[in-house]
Amino acid sequence: MKLNFTGTTDPGLIRSHNQDAYHIHPDGRFFILADGMGGHAGGEEASRIAVQEIQAYLTNQWDSPENTQSLLRLAISQANNSILQDQLSHPERSDMGTTVVVVVFRSPEPPMCAHLGDSRLYRLTNSQLCQITQDHTWVAKATETGEISPEEARSHPYRHVLSRCLGRADLSEPEVQPFELNPGDRLLLCSDGLTEELLDEEIFQLYQNPDLGQTASSLVEAAKANGGKDNITVILVAAEKQE
Repeated sequence: MKLNFTGTTDPGLIRSHNQDAYHIHPDGRFFILADGMGGHAGGEEASRIAVQEIQAYLTNQWDSPENTQSLLRLAISQANNSILQDQLSHPERSDMGTTVVVVVFRSPEPPMCAHLGDSRLYRLTNSQLCQITQDHTWVAKATETGEISPEEARSHPYRHVLSRCLGRADLSEPEVQPFELNPGDRLLLCSDGLTEELLDEEIFQLYQNPDLGQTASSLVEAAKANGGKDNITVILVAAEKQE
């Protein structure tokens, strides 16, 4: 299956620094997006380390006998260890951390996604936008149990409190799952700078444009038009339709 893809990042309208980072493998083997936290220097460094370490591990171990789920877990564990080492070397960054979402295409296995935190993966299929990942946040859990409504979750003061992230000695296992991608489907990896400003319905409407570059720009500009309070990063992946 041939993939087309693009990515972009923007600091938004409020923050002077961009604590998001992303990487797209030139052949479309994998896609990585991270959203750092812990102040300007800490957030930038945490997301940079995460993306760099995961990219390097996947590249170096691509042909290893490990299955893709194990490969992703090991890559994320290595990234976490590198962030912890940086925290020890730079105490001023001791509270830094980062979300991460990774998508891997490694035939003959199905496409695989791993994530920690509230950076998301969506799939657009059959004119429906489906969120594949489940946010690792307090409000996501509270919504699932019925403690608060989805509407309350969007403005809840605890909506940015993460239950899992990179940069912790007691690292929680990343959620790793296979997913389907059929010809004509599209993927969206994004940081919460996008989903904080746009409802899923608004993302869906903007994702109808067949031009991936224009779609990426439109998503970022729409998020900025709605406030742009955080850094905004998107990666778009399209599986070509079969003739």
